[in-house]
Amino acid sequence: MKILVTGGAGFIGSHIVDALVLEGHDVSVIDNLHTGKIENINHAARFYKLDLCDSSLPKFLCCQAFHYVVHHAAQVNVRLSVENPTGDARSNIIGTLNLLQGCRMSKVRGLLFASSGGAIYGEPVLLPVPESHSKGPLSPYGVSKLSIEYYLHCFSSMFGLPYIALRYGNVYGPRQDAEGESGVTAIFGKKLLLGQTPVIFGNGEQIRDYVYVKDVVKANLLALNSLEDHNPKARDCPELGDIDARAFNIGSGRGLSVNELLQHLKKITAYTGPVRNGAVRSGDLEKIYLDARRARTVLGWEASVDMTEGLHLTIESLRTVRSI
Repeated sequence: MKILVTGGAGFIGSHIVDALVLEGHDVSVIDNLHTGKIENINHAARFYKLDLCDSSLPKFLCCQAFHYVVHHAAQVNVRLSVENPTGDARSNIIGTLNLLQGCRMSKVRGLLFASSGGAIYGEPVLLPVPESHSKGPLSPYGVSKLSIEYYLHCFSSMFGLPYIALRYGNVYGPRQDAEGESGVTAIFGKKLLLGQTPVIFGNGEQIRDYVYVKDVVKANLLALNSLEDHNPKARDCPELGDIDARAFNIGSGRGLSVNELLQHLKKITAYTGPVRNGAVRSGDLEKIYLDARRARTVLGWEASVDMTEGLHLTIESLRTVRSI
């Protein structure tokens, strides 16, 4: 199949590109390289430096005639979305609408969207959180992801564009950015390897659902197969309504606190230095982990890499960086 991966130079997107190339697909990547890295891009994929908001994007899709679009390009920093909600909306919502126009005009067979299971639900009243849980995002980033799911539902209803939304937990693994404000696993890991003091925002009892990047890749491949096979279970779920019928939580189903995560990393890196606590950040949730049973039932997916193995692989990848 001919597949376009947006954000294919980024952390998750580049791993998906690798897997698609390995399966023999004809893969193209668009990325504006604001956070993505050119060295992440598989040499067998075609690369186009292009921003989602570029007015030429719909014409580009029409010229290329892709079968499927795997949409991972996004502004993913929660703190930046709080500081600049307009910029977040431009990158995520306006950029995606531009992409959807191109998908509609070029008649792609379907679109796979990287949504957020950690941001769209808000503070949950039920754990683990199912797809049908009420939505109450507490950050502009979460609002943008939820808005895109509604736009996808709208385009599907109006124009017949098939789609699946994958609601990720906290994805970690090799290639995660250790320099930014998001991606706590890589940020902690690099600091510990360099002997620098890690900073925990708040008391560290915030609970998250951590899922290894290769498991997320597997979910994307299964979801693409579901779209290609026109799997009725993936499209028509009478027990769910609106956007939830085409969404799948992708997580471990287990919660881990930031303090526990840091303890695991300290043991792996043999770090014995101090830890500092900083102020709580706006938009951060106290506790969330996901119910991924629907992904197992419908897509045949479940997380297979346990936390200990995943963290060891992540730290080993960080050790290969020249500065560490």
